[in-house]
This record gives sequence, structure tokens and C-alpha cells, in this order.
Amino acid sequence: MAKDVFVRDLELLIRARHALIFVDTDDKDRAESLLKSLAETLRLPYFSWTRTKGLRDIVRQVPDPDTLSAAAALRQIEQTTRPGIYNFRGLGSDLDDRVLATQLRDTATPFMRQDGAIIVSGDEFVTPSLLRSLVTTVKLPAPSEREYRDLVQHIYRDLSERMHVELRLTKKELNQLVANLRGLTMLEAEKILTKTMVEDNQLGPNDIRRVIDAKKQILEREGVLEYYPVEETLSDIAGLNGLKRWLAKRRAIIAEPQRAAEFGLSFPKGILLVGVQGAGKSLCAKAVAMDWGLPLLKMDPAGLYNKYIGESEKNFARATAVAEKMAPVVLWIDEIEKAFASGGSTDGGVSVRVLGTFLSWLQERKGDVFVIATANNIDRLPPELVRKGRFDEIFFVDLPSAEVRRDIFAIHLKKRNRAPQDVDLDALAAASDGFSGAEIEQAVVSALYTAFADGAPLTTELLSAELAQTKPLSVTMRESIDTLRTWARERTVSAN
Repeated sequence: MAKDVFVRDLELLIRARHALIFVDTDDKDRAESLLKSLAETLRLPYFSWTRTKGLRDIVRQVPDPDTLSAAAALRQIEQTTRPGIYNFRGLGSDLDDRVLATQLRDTATPFMRQDGAIIVSGDEFVTPSLLRSLVTTVKLPAPSEREYRDLVQHIYRDLSERMHVELRLTKKELNQLVANLRGLTMLEAEKILTKTMVEDNQLGPNDIRRVIDAKKQILEREGVLEYYPVEETLSDIAGLNGLKRWLAKRRAIIAEPQRAAEFGLSFPKGILLVGVQGAGKSLCAKAVAMDWGLPLLKMDPAGLYNKYIGESEKNFARATAVAEKMAPVVLWIDEIEKAFASGGSTDGGVSVRVLGTFLSWLQERKGDVFVIATANNIDRLPPELVRKGRFDEIFFVDLPSAEVRRDIFAIHLKKRNRAPQDVDLDALAAASDGFSGAEIEQAVVSALYTAFADGAPLTTELLSAELAQTKPLSVTMRESIDTLRTWARERTVSAN
């Protein structure tokens, strides 16, 4: 497991007398647990420092008020010269203080000649130039599926000793539960699982939704990503057969990543969907996540930008870090042109800088993140974004054909408990020439309102009347759609 590799690498660094190690993690409790275990393996004493309790050893765990400041704790370590592993939790953000950074360097240097090391753990690091030659940075990998699974069993066994608890999950449901724990720290996952078991004395199928809702709240605290429970499937989308065939070929890579890697294939980067509004681009993002069995995160372009210099780039970095932590995952960026619009000179160059950060991340991202970006306005798409290689493919989503419109009517009628055979689907498909899928859905909904108000059944005539009253985008925006089709002809692959 990745955790075992991390511990082994850290052990090698300490044995090789790397005196100062930064552990990059947002799960400081998990890092401390692993460091304690490593200290036992190395037969070294373990000490932990926090701002509220000072420097404590693993045996007594007694707060030391004399070492509440990092400077005092470092002085004590330097004076005692005792071998050990000293973990300073959350100190990284304070290292812009040159005096403190110098003291950290002086305290760590003797560990180049003795057993142990000074560890700084956390997710905010300022590494001053005077420490760069001494520091080794390692990243704690996200918890594995095995760790989450073990946590479920551990909590179940622990609670069962104190109260009656039933584990009522099938193997498939347990897999779903574990998949939805991805991206949470072990402490967050433990709190959510414990709460769900205590509330109704069981862990059952209904608790999967509770986990999803709790996770959604945690992720959305950051304000840059939304967690979407996926419900649509590719069968809910009529047409788009070209896109469906492309996705089907890559589904096996998601299901068997190790075999794919041995075969020479890497995790797919993503796709850009360009097309007419309401043609099903956003629905595709949700359906792909369901079809591939992956979590779906949505990045809101409007949530990225901040009036303070540098904050927008930080927001984007936070969003991509969350996505990588949850990997494998589908990241949906709706109307991407709003986030990275070309010609954005009025924003002081912020959009240009964020675009540069995004393009670099697309090339260099470490996690298995499949990006689905959608765009309606090609005039605002930066040329750098549509260059070959940024995405695996750029698809053009056009208005549906008559056959596909017929299927769209059937899908939306079934969703609303209506039998498609009760209406003339061929006549409706002919009457809806130039309509998008979204416009067809609205016609069905409007006809249902009329039928309900009149106390009458839903008929072909009612649906046709609603279509006749609607001016579709293909009429009101004919010039824009023609321009879009001309642009897409030489630059994209048809999704239809």
C-alpha cells in the first residue's frame, strides 16, 4: 500500500540522517500515528509539539506550558541533545519568521550526526532559502481503500463491544460506502461512520447516502468544489453515440488500472465538450461518473476568483489538491470559458495567471483526475486551452437528430411515469426539429402542467401545442450556432 511505501521511505531518510523533514499532509492525526509507529520500529523516543500543549513525549502525554512557543521547544531540544523523532504539527506556516527558521536549522543540524530527526507536519509550508539545503519534503499519500475498509471494521468491532450494532451491507454496498469515503481524512471518516452507526444501531444501505451528505458538507466548506452524488447513467442520454463509444473503450482502464498500466496505458486526462446550449453536455459529466463508478466533483468558475492578489491562484490550487486527494475522480468544470476567458485584461491578468496554472496542472497532475470541461461560447475560449494535447479529445455536441429526439421524448415521459407508446413519438420528433434536449424536456413539463390544470390526459396534441409555442435556440440564435458548427468542423470530433 502507498502508506507502507511512505513509512518505508521515511524510515530510510531518518536512517540516512536527513535531519529536517517536512511531511506534507492535511491529515496531521494520521501522520502522527504513523510517526509514532515508526519511532517504535526505530526504537527512538517520540515527541509531539502543538501550539496549545507544547512539547510532549509519547509516554507521559503531559502538556508542557514552558514549551508552548516553538522557539522554547526548539531551545529545549537543542539543550538536551536527546535522540528522538520530534514532530512539530502545523509549524510550517510560521517559517516566514527568519529568526525561527534559523533556530530550526540550528536545532536540526546535530541530527545529521545522531539518531532521529525533526519533522514538520502540515499542509502549509513556507520554506525560507536558508532551510532549502537541509529540508527533505515527503507527501503523505491519501488513505487507501484498504485503510478505509479496515476503519469500517475497526469501528464496528469497537462499538459492538459497547452496544448492539448490525452490519447490514452487501459486498457491493460496502464497496460503494468505501468509494464515497475517498478524500476524507481518517478522522473525518471515523466521525461520520461512528455517528451513522450510533444513530440507528446499524451500518446499512441507507447510511451510504448519509456518508455522501456528510462528505458533501465537509468538501463544500472550502467553497471551491461541490460534491455531486451521481444518479444519471449513459442510458439516460439519448444519442451521442460517438462519445459513448469513446468512453466505453476507456472504462476498462478505470476498472483495471494495474493491468492497464502494465499494458502501457495511463489514466485518461479528460475531454472538452463544446456545443449548443441544452444539448446534454452537463448531463454527460454526471453520467460518465456513474458509468465509471467514480465520485463527481464540480468546480464553480465563479468561486475561483477573489479580489485579493494571489488568492484566485490559491483557490484553484486548493480545488485541484482536493480533486487529487479524492482520485480517482471525475472533475466537472461547467462553462469553462467563464473561468479562463481570453482577453481578460480588465481583471489585472488574474484570468491569464489562473489559466497558466490550470494548463500546467493538466500536464503535470499527480492524481487520477478525469476532467470534463463544457463550453458554449467558443469566442471566449483561449487558444491555448483547445490546443491538441490539453485534453484527450475535443467533442462537438450538436442538436439531436429526429431519431434521437424521438428517444429524448421517450426518456422524459418515462421519468414522469408516462407510457411513451401513448403518444405519437414520430410526430413529436418531426414537430421538434431544431430543438435541444433541454427544450424538449421543458415542452414535456409544460404540457404536463396544462394537462394537470385541465384534468385531462397528456396527449400528442398537447405536446405538439407546446412545441409550436416555443422558439428554440436554433431559431433565435441561428447565426451563433452556424458559427459554432463552422468552427467545430475542423477542430473537433462529433459526439453525435
